[in-house]
Amino acid sequence: MSHYNTVFSQLLKLIPRHEFETLANQHHSGRSFRKASRWSQFVTMTMAQITGRISLRDIVENVSAQVHRLYHLGSAQLSRSNLSRINEEKPFTLYEALFEKLFHRCQAIAPQHNFRFKNPLYSLDASTIDLCLSVFPWARFRKTKGAIKLHVGLNHAGYLPEFVTVTDGKDHDVTVGRLLEFPKGSIVAIDKAYTDYTWYQQLTVKEVYFVTRIKTNAKYRVIERRSVLKGKGLTCDQTIQFTGIQTSKKCSTPLRRIGYRDITTGKHYFFLSNNFKLSAKTIADIYKARWQVELFFKWIKQNLKIKSFVGTSKNAVMTQIWIALCLYLLLAFVKFQSRLDKSMQQILRLLQLNLFEKRDLMALLRGDPPRESQQNINQMSLL
Repeated sequence: MSHYNTVFSQLLKLIPRHEFETLANQHHSGRSFRKASRWSQFVTMTMAQITGRISLRDIVENVSAQVHRLYHLGSAQLSRSNLSRINEEKPFTLYEALFEKLFHRCQAIAPQHNFRFKNPLYSLDASTIDLCLSVFPWARFRKTKGAIKLHVGLNHAGYLPEFVTVTDGKDHDVTVGRLLEFPKGSIVAIDKAYTDYTWYQQLTVKEVYFVTRIKTNAKYRVIERRSVLKGKGLTCDQTIQFTGIQTSKKCSTPLRRIGYRDITTGKHYFFLSNNFKLSAKTIADIYKARWQVELFFKWIKQNLKIKSFVGTSKNAVMTQIWIALCLYLLLAFVKFQSRLDKSMQQILRLLQLNLFEKRDLMALLRGDPPRESQQNINQMSLL
């Protein structure tokens, strides 16, 4: 009969230990550890993310219940004070670097996006994470409110968060957007919060395409009109040039304006793009697909612990967020590797219920019965 380590151990083996230790040495500060380690911190906090623990005491007691299994995980049991101290003091940049490593591994086996064109497709957006100002005074957002902002550039190939930045709540979305370096030829879907005509010009010069919604008060003149298929909801396909005093200076390049009426809701949308090769309907569908980044934010907020925190310092908060994002990539890697038609949420629920079971991870995802059950069935058939 085959022997398996726990499901949790198999999940953690997706991260080569030597790579993790190399990163840990690169992102170390302060005194060296006596018994604790960054790996023990990662194992403990990842377990807390999967099982939904809500406090340091809750995390430590949950780990204590599985203390006999920590040896096989290569982890030491951390006390509440040790875990708190490591979260508060040891640089969160370790998990930011680990996220980059995991992303490249996921990207290598991720499926392509659902459109026919070959250009890389991204959706860019930001989500605010509210914090109590009296508990997190470093995260001042308004007079009586604290917040940080999670900015994500979601790659539609596998719906992976390729560009991730965590900033103060006051930072505007487009300020971060300008700093991102998208690959040449890629398409970026953005909403009106990223309206910046200078940035539109820069993206065009870099040969990066964008799809957004045009502001209702934008001043422009129509250079060319093209016929559209009204049966598909399209109302216009125009080449325009901005005529506003400041706007025309910031963006002198002719752009494409597309009108689309949603058949279901009856709402009329006008899109703006610098891509003249794709069909008007494809441009409208690209903006509709931007909703995937909203679903990403909804998923991580509902299924991972990034809204309530077990530490109060900025480093502790950032550590918890980046570990949660690393777990998201681990789940995505398992999903891609298994090639099963299971959602990320289904995979997470299976892990929660079987985290310390000694079963083959892929067999668990396939829904195979445990080997003991199979053996008992064979014995009963003989009788």
